[in-house]
Amino acid sequence: MAVSANRLELLQVADALAREKSIDRTLVIDAMEDAIEKAARSRYGAETEIRAEINPKTGELRMWRLLEIVDNVEEYGRQISLEDAKAKNSAATLGDYITEPLPPLEFNRVAAQSAKQVIVQKVREAERERMFEEYKDRIGEIVNGTVKRVEYGNVIVDLGRGEAIIRRDELIPRETFRYGDRVRAYIYDVRREQRGPQIFLSRSHPQFMAKLFMQEVPEIYDGIIQIRSIARDPGSRAKIAVTSNESSIDPVGACVGMRGSRVQAVVNELQGEKIDIIPWTDQIADLVVSALQPAEVAKVVLDEQAERIEVVVPDEQLSLAIGRRGQNVRLASQLIGWDIDILTEQEESERRQKEFTERSELFMNAMNVDEMVAQLLASEGFSSLEEVAYVEPEEISSIEGFDEDTAAEIQARAREFLEQLERDRDEERQALGVSDDLYEIDGLNAAMLVALGKEDIKTMEDFAGCAADDLVGWVERQDGEVKRFEGTLSEFPVSREEAEDMIMTARLKAGWVTEEDLAPAEEETDGDVEAEAEADAETSA
Repeated sequence: MAVSANRLELLQVADALAREKSIDRTLVIDAMEDAIEKAARSRYGAETEIRAEINPKTGELRMWRLLEIVDNVEEYGRQISLEDAKAKNSAATLGDYITEPLPPLEFNRVAAQSAKQVIVQKVREAERERMFEEYKDRIGEIVNGTVKRVEYGNVIVDLGRGEAIIRRDELIPRETFRYGDRVRAYIYDVRREQRGPQIFLSRSHPQFMAKLFMQEVPEIYDGIIQIRSIARDPGSRAKIAVTSNESSIDPVGACVGMRGSRVQAVVNELQGEKIDIIPWTDQIADLVVSALQPAEVAKVVLDEQAERIEVVVPDEQLSLAIGRRGQNVRLASQLIGWDIDILTEQEESERRQKEFTERSELFMNAMNVDEMVAQLLASEGFSSLEEVAYVEPEEISSIEGFDEDTAAEIQARAREFLEQLERDRDEERQALGVSDDLYEIDGLNAAMLVALGKEDIKTMEDFAGCAADDLVGWVERQDGEVKRFEGTLSEFPVSREEAEDMIMTARLKAGWVTEEDLAPAEEETDGDVEAEAEADAETSA
């Protein structure tokens, strides 16, 4: 049985499909034209080049066949001779195309089914593209949806005009959903995949909490209060640092709300997750004291180069500072972005005593002085032989019991030991085959060159090919855990900026870059401005 498409029916179907799928009507009509072309090829031959056109106003269907004008016809379904073409159109030339109208097509069952598949496929692609365009710019928003199904722990959410997924690891632990449940989540990614665009939601993302606070606290929404940092252990505990742009507004009190009403609304949405709200400050020492609450902090020591904080707490406060399974200190570390080491007062005392003993023994063995002299130097804060050898003599002679002659003798012995140590290391460097040229780079000494040689960095070219991470190491944060990777020169006091300067010097000496390449861009900018000004003057003249 054959069927023919009524003009009005075509337009009605196109309108209904466009409304239902929320896509452009033109895309539906284009899909219908493609479907009719495919059905026509099944009748006139797959090799035939057919075009179909539906008038979007009247629904009138026109079809025609394209024939290429050639000298020798080899494919009769696609080509026509120049002689025959001129009989139809006197202006025909080789290489052009000529059209032949085709009669209206009646679809048999197979052709109709094939056309339907084409339309469904095209409409689905248009629908996916519409969904991607709609949600790609909504990353960072909170959306509400209904649970459609749960597959292997992943929750599929119906957003009304599309589907999204909350993967199992993006859910709050021990949180369960059933079909039909209302769910609120944070859009953290939208990307194209083979099966269409995928919208990824999260309820464990730190920014989900930030957006919830923005909804509950008008001052955050208005920008009066800023959320500076968030650290979460989803479903268990979180820390959030806030600051106010107006001194008259207490950021912590505003987030807590009257009798805790605002923070309680967020806690309820997060399945009872406990939230510590602390005031943000640019003073890292003060910030870490607040972040480790409710534990009391006795002392804070900062290592800004390594971004590491050493916190000393009373012995009875250790377990409170660390928290259950290290939760408190881990969240505080995430909040601040620095590593935090917790020590008790007793542990710090024992460690300092150990360091004092080690320094005293170093001074005794290296400078051949008695124990009392070594202990006096260590107690005055000298931690290395380099400090002893190269400080101003007055700093040593001012120590009680020392005079200028004693200071000069101590410094001479320290320098002699360091020079001998440098000679020994230089011999080791030569044995490793490290080039003398590397001494031309400011900041490198024999000990560093030995360390480089052990990592097979032996020439200026080798050093020029290094990255700062290779020299000073790097830090990775995964799932709240901080993992530190050591570099070749990690044991030496070399900052990242100094390492980058060394590498750039090596690249200059190796000829990889020139001084002109590193020249400031301001000179070029000034030249461009002058050239533009001259051009404007000529134009106005």
